[in-house]
Amino acid sequence: MNLEHLGLLGVFIAGAIPWFEAIAVVPSGIIFGLDPVATVVAAVVGNALTIFAFSYAGSSIRSWLIRRREARGKVGESPKFAKALAAFDKYGVYGMAALGPIIIGTQFAAAASVAAGVKPFRAAMLVTISMILWATGIAVVMVGLNLNLNVI
Repeated sequence: MNLEHLGLLGVFIAGAIPWFEAIAVVPSGIIFGLDPVATVVAAVVGNALTIFAFSYAGSSIRSWLIRRREARGKVGESPKFAKALAAFDKYGVYGMAALGPIIIGTQFAAAASVAAGVKPFRAAMLVTISMILWATGIAVVMVGLNLNLNVI
């Protein structure tokens, strides 16, 4: 396994971590000289796996988080999740999919959409498509501006 493969593995893993997101990991990979197409694919696949996981576990995650917060003596809904539901009420599922990657994160956009009543597969697909468009757009801009350090 060479250095580029390790870099792509890191992009895949980081893309799967909530708050890192594919749209944050893609620029890092490109800046360090990884192949832009491979970087987008690795980040998107990693991110998509957790989007689908959060979508299908959305209701369970919400119930668990509320129970955990209440056990600690806090209000049931976290401020971040309340913000996500407010965004859903304001923008709907399409707005949530389009803006989720930059406002609250893809995983939470998917989970909030499911918690608001959207079917898990539909929420996951819409958020994933949006994330792919964002990640691809960022990669195109970075390659167009020749923003890389060619470390690898």
